[in-house]
Amino acid sequence: MTTILKIDFVSDVSCPWCAVGLASLQTALDRIGPAVQANITFQPFELNPQMAAEGEDTTEHLARKYGSTPEQAAAIRETIRARGADLGFVFNLDKRSRIYNTFDAHRLLHWAQLEGCQLALKKALLKAYFTDGEDPSNHQVLLRLTTEVGLDAGRAKAILASDTFAAEVREQEGFYQRLGIHSVPAVIINDRHLVSGGQPPEAFEQALRQLAAV
Repeated sequence: MTTILKIDFVSDVSCPWCAVGLASLQTALDRIGPAVQANITFQPFELNPQMAAEGEDTTEHLARKYGSTPEQAAAIRETIRARGADLGFVFNLDKRSRIYNTFDAHRLLHWAQLEGCQLALKKALLKAYFTDGEDPSNHQVLLRLTTEVGLDAGRAKAILASDTFAAEVREQEGFYQRLGIHSVPAVIINDRHLVSGGQPPEAFEQALRQLAAV
């Protein structure tokens, strides 16, 4: 018998721990196998909603926002790289020289969820930024990625040229902020159970097995 779990994965495409968390969650689901079916919806969260269009140097941003020294930032990058490698996700953080605004990416993710290919676009966005060092606010990058995952390029272009889904994304962002979500990833299972942070697969597996009683 298969247990169906509803999972809301609150995250940002510029959050490295969100990439780690997603890879961990998928690893846990693979380990559990067909006993659990997860219906995952990616919910929007902007780490830097006021980020300017040109972005900001990553090291300068981390120093300003968190008080990190260049040495501390380098140590964190290495920790993230190693965690990703363990999970099969490649972080080329030397290519991620800038932090960008991600609102348009979230609008496309909202649309992708309606079209049934949100997971594919989410993974493509994470790879584009963290592995390939691309700008997730660049419309040409976004159009290419949507096409690669099978979405209609004309519709994607029209969305980016308008404010389509802007209200829906802001509404969802506000909803999760009101729930007390102020850092990501935040993985909410069946609207009740929260797993916070880029946890290892074992943590997700334990939580999923307990909730599904498998």
